[in-house]
Amino acid sequence: MVAARSRFAWTVTGSGHYLEEAMALAMRLPDVDLFLSAAAEEVLPQYGFTLEVLRQRFRVFRDKSASSVPVGMLYEDLYHTVVVAPATSNTVAKCAFGISDTLPTNMFAQAGKLGIPGLVFACDTEPVVVTKSPHDWVTLKPRAIELDNVERLRRIDFCEVVCSPAALEAALHARLQQLSRAWNTSSS
Repeated sequence: MVAARSRFAWTVTGSGHYLEEAMALAMRLPDVDLFLSAAAEEVLPQYGFTLEVLRQRFRVFRDKSASSVPVGMLYEDLYHTVVVAPATSNTVAKCAFGISDTLPTNMFAQAGKLGIPGLVFACDTEPVVVTKSPHDWVTLKPRAIELDNVERLRRIDFCEVVCSPAALEAALHARLQQLSRAWNTSSS
């Protein structure tokens, strides 16, 4: 039996932007379950994260149903925080406009409706973004609509938006303190 609101629900989208740093933070947290979009399943192996490797550290839930069945675990009061990291501009737009048609966007929407805090590490937050692709570094110039969607997302109830790995770590640290929890000190 899992204790009430004792776990992090960490959702992964199809973004490679700071994916390695985000996953390193997830691995340091206690009691994390991973919820993968179909796009995340395509992108994660390109950065060295296979399902086999992830399952050694996390319970992994995949986006394999039209109704995002794993979202039901939010109603069982298992999760105290939903993290979307990293979040593609597509996921940010969907969350900002209340569209929930993937496992991460469904988790985000239902968490908000239940008053569970959501933490979103948005990718396209600056006029110029330098990011690591699977093979090289690339420079992106988010459009006004992507930047506007990040601002719109900031206005969503129970949502905190962060824009860098350092800000994500700080927000997670603050959340751990609120919960009287601590980072894992071992890699197991």
